[in-house]
Amino acid sequence: MKPSNSRPSRVGKNPFVHELKFTMTEKIKIGLMSVTVFPVRLLLVSFLMLLAWPFAFTASLGRSNFVIEPQSWWRRFIDLCLRVIMRAMWFCGGFHWIKVKGERAAPSEAPILTVAPHSSYFDAIPVTMTMCSIVTKLESRSIPVWGTLISYIRPVFVFRSDQDSRRKTVEEIKRRACSGGKWPQIMIFPEGTCTNRSGLILFKAGAFIPGLPVQPVILRYPNKLDTITWTWKGPGAFKILWLTLCQPHNSVEIEYLPVYSPSNEEKENPALFASNVRKLMAKALDLPLKDLSFDDIEISLSHGPLGIYDYSSLLEFHQLMCRLGLRVATTDQVLEEQARRARKLQGDTLGLEDFAHFLNLPVTDTLKEVHSFFDQCGVGQIDIRHYVIALSTVHRPSKSMETLKLAFKMYESENGEVLEEELALILEIMLGVKEVQLSRLFLTLRPDTGKITYDDLQRYIQQCPHFALDCLDFKDHPRHFCTGRSKSCNGQSHNKDD
Repeated sequence: MKPSNSRPSRVGKNPFVHELKFTMTEKIKIGLMSVTVFPVRLLLVSFLMLLAWPFAFTASLGRSNFVIEPQSWWRRFIDLCLRVIMRAMWFCGGFHWIKVKGERAAPSEAPILTVAPHSSYFDAIPVTMTMCSIVTKLESRSIPVWGTLISYIRPVFVFRSDQDSRRKTVEEIKRRACSGGKWPQIMIFPEGTCTNRSGLILFKAGAFIPGLPVQPVILRYPNKLDTITWTWKGPGAFKILWLTLCQPHNSVEIEYLPVYSPSNEEKENPALFASNVRKLMAKALDLPLKDLSFDDIEISLSHGPLGIYDYSSLLEFHQLMCRLGLRVATTDQVLEEQARRARKLQGDTLGLEDFAHFLNLPVTDTLKEVHSFFDQCGVGQIDIRHYVIALSTVHRPSKSMETLKLAFKMYESENGEVLEEELALILEIMLGVKEVQLSRLFLTLRPDTGKITYDDLQRYIQQCPHFALDCLDFKDHPRHFCTGRSKSCNGQSHNKDD
């Protein structure tokens, strides 16, 4: 069966994609607002932001980001002025009223506020309303005007060029959170990136490592037309600003949930703490949980002639690689070396102990899960080439031709040819599908031999930019690595159904 041009996945709607579709009426409204209201709103928003700058600059003079000092009367006055100016700025941008539910806890009760879902730079609204500190990259300090406003709230800066940045950031969060309410609350977006609000992705553990009570805060933008969302694939920053300022009114709701105090087990296990808070917030939002993270963005947005068709199994494998600590350790050189060693095995299968030796890792529960991923016949043996192909796919999803070339090096005969059934298995792993049929492809390129070289296939793919969708026949089911073709079961080709 030939697949459609869409890319279904077991994970549901891709949270890193935002598509905007307009009716003719909406297009006419945006056109009229663009030449009438938009210029006025943009001018007012810019003016108010510039007006806020000298207040923030003055209040930041001589103030340390590491030592808390008593709030003087003039700094309290400036803080009030900034809140008024910022609220006026949002009002001029179309956020005429902001609905707030629940009560914000005192810093001594909940030193950390966890906010989700994170979907836009308009999520700065609750920050400017509370003047909480945030966690942000150091580069944001150099943004004209806005950087001064960010510095005013004494954020926790992340030094991305510093390899030890994560540890230092966590230590600073913990230091402030343990001050007994002397420091301002820290507002953290634990998803770590913007999504389209179709679900809650995995939370980073930073906000939960201190093991102190947190107050979950949820954001809603109940607008008919979603011009708010700014994520990895969709409208850019300026287009979002333009479309949002062209809306007659923009609704936003902020809800403070009850303070969540961790159990002793959660204090010892920040990942469990983060997971339980995420479940609580997803229930309040009536949204599904999505087992995706910032590290999975490139996989879920892969493109090109061999872009991943269904990424659910590959994402599961990728998360296992992260748990093993192999994600950071994997490089192109490591892949080449593993492919060279895999070729020497000539298709010989490996048991769990041999697999651990191949990776130079101890046998653990996670390693057993990875091994079982590729145990096609349930006999405790795997073809290590399958593992290398999957690892290359998740390591460089946007460079599928390099993965294909690597696979050919492991499978090709002395004259550089790969059998049809071997190529089918390679493509099944790379695309994440259950079964690929290559009869049409081989009828076109190699009608008699049933073999193909990398150069011939590469030339054909270059002529077909949508190769996987237009030139292959495969089942619209995600591939699980423990199913598919194998010759390791009694020497016979074997297929297992889901």
